[in-house]
Amino acid sequence: MINLKELLKSIEILGVTDDKDVIVSGISYHSKNVSEGHLFVCVRGFKTDGHKYLHEAAENGAVAAIVEEFQESVSIPQYLVKDSRRALALLGAEYYRNPSKELKMIGITATNGKTTTSFMTNAILENNGFKTGLIGTVAVKYEDTLIPSELTTPESLDLQHHLRQMADCNVSHVTMEVSSVALDMHRVDNVDYDIVTLNNISREHIDLHGSFKEYAQAKSALIRNAGQDCIAVLNLDCPHAAALVKETKAQTITFGAESKEGHICIKGLDLTTGRAKFTFEIIKPIKTKDVEWQPCEFPIELSVAGLHSVYNSTVAITIGLLCGVPIPVIQKSLKFFEGVERRFMLIFEDDIKIIDDHFANSGNINVTLGTMKYMDYERLHIVYAIRGERGPTVNRENSEAIAEWSSKLGFKDIIATKSVSHVTDKDRVTPEELEVFLEVMKREGIKVILFDELPDAIAHALSRVQSGDLILLAGCQGMDYGAEIALKQLHKIRPEFPEDKLFYALRNRVAGVS
Repeated sequence: MINLKELLKSIEILGVTDDKDVIVSGISYHSKNVSEGHLFVCVRGFKTDGHKYLHEAAENGAVAAIVEEFQESVSIPQYLVKDSRRALALLGAEYYRNPSKELKMIGITATNGKTTTSFMTNAILENNGFKTGLIGTVAVKYEDTLIPSELTTPESLDLQHHLRQMADCNVSHVTMEVSSVALDMHRVDNVDYDIVTLNNISREHIDLHGSFKEYAQAKSALIRNAGQDCIAVLNLDCPHAAALVKETKAQTITFGAESKEGHICIKGLDLTTGRAKFTFEIIKPIKTKDVEWQPCEFPIELSVAGLHSVYNSTVAITIGLLCGVPIPVIQKSLKFFEGVERRFMLIFEDDIKIIDDHFANSGNINVTLGTMKYMDYERLHIVYAIRGERGPTVNRENSEAIAEWSSKLGFKDIIATKSVSHVTDKDRVTPEELEVFLEVMKREGIKVILFDELPDAIAHALSRVQSGDLILLAGCQGMDYGAEIALKQLHKIRPEFPEDKLFYALRNRVAGVS
């Protein structure tokens, strides 16, 4: 419970109708969640407008409302603001007593790798005995609580609620993914970060943000807006991240695998098996208010595959060091970290290999296929689920990224699928998206073996595979069931292989359930 007048001090009010002094028992931005005594915030969304539901909110017990324009025939007080999403973030933080100030907050952003980096970081912190919280694409997780995620970064009010629950449970360190959408829509306003990171920026969510420039601006806001008491971890191999060194008040810690100009560099990289081994070297002294690390080096061995895992783990290692985690704990944590589902996941290793990867965008595709050139295999078979409902532009960029690697990796055909029975309406491949994919492949001389259904595409790949070959299951929503289908089909071909036990066990460990 809080006095409305006290709560409203956290935002700028431009006008008011029927001003009253009332007690607020909660805040809601969805009319169906309103209970007696709630403050209702009218938020404009992508599909609807909260102002349309103000009458319903009042009928459900709302005692006041935050609006961007006054609504007629509503009997409760209305407080006018410039941006209700911004107001929701500030009000939520105030209502839940600014929980982020009680926590060691770690914000991780990137076009690719946010989820894996967050899980790696959480594993390192947890193995050091810290009581941790995790917020991201897969779940919100702390203590025995596991809530499947609807958004990569929760809506601001929900985020503040989760943080308050974590603080009350004596969580000390919270690792969270921060999406460009969350930054653009004020979901993380008033979150007091201690460490922020930006690993990479490539083309994604262009339609949502309007242009790549605007997307990059939104993504980099986490770094640009960081305060002087914050530490920003930046990848010098990414030009967009490197440019932010001079655009933030935060203390910067920089790293690179190609660049040797930062505080940290990666050397001796070995990716022949797909799983990286490398040396993590601190070149320049790292000194913060909490820790000090002198130049040194130590070996790292990863259980997860892929070149991108090297960058993700470098961020996680750096965060661990900044949190005072001893090097042996970091090394052990990463050696036994088995990955996040669908992130360059080795789901079968015997005489053949099968890798499952979330082929989201051209940047992701380049990193994934770039890893292949370091790996030992005979032939590469790509089963690609065409990305649906993302528009011709994204599909052209993805197709061109795949085609660019054809000569480098020696594949002259690609098995493609529309995954008709394995996607919902919001992810169906449109005729225009299929057309642009086929157009690019034809132009580049790559034969397309097209299937409507995902199981048929995977069965075709398994019928062609020979000893020493590698199958890559590649795609976003259209490939979400690919690993399960592949392992079940493989079990029928090879009954001696225990049907997808490894896959299910690994998926459960990643999700944090037993």
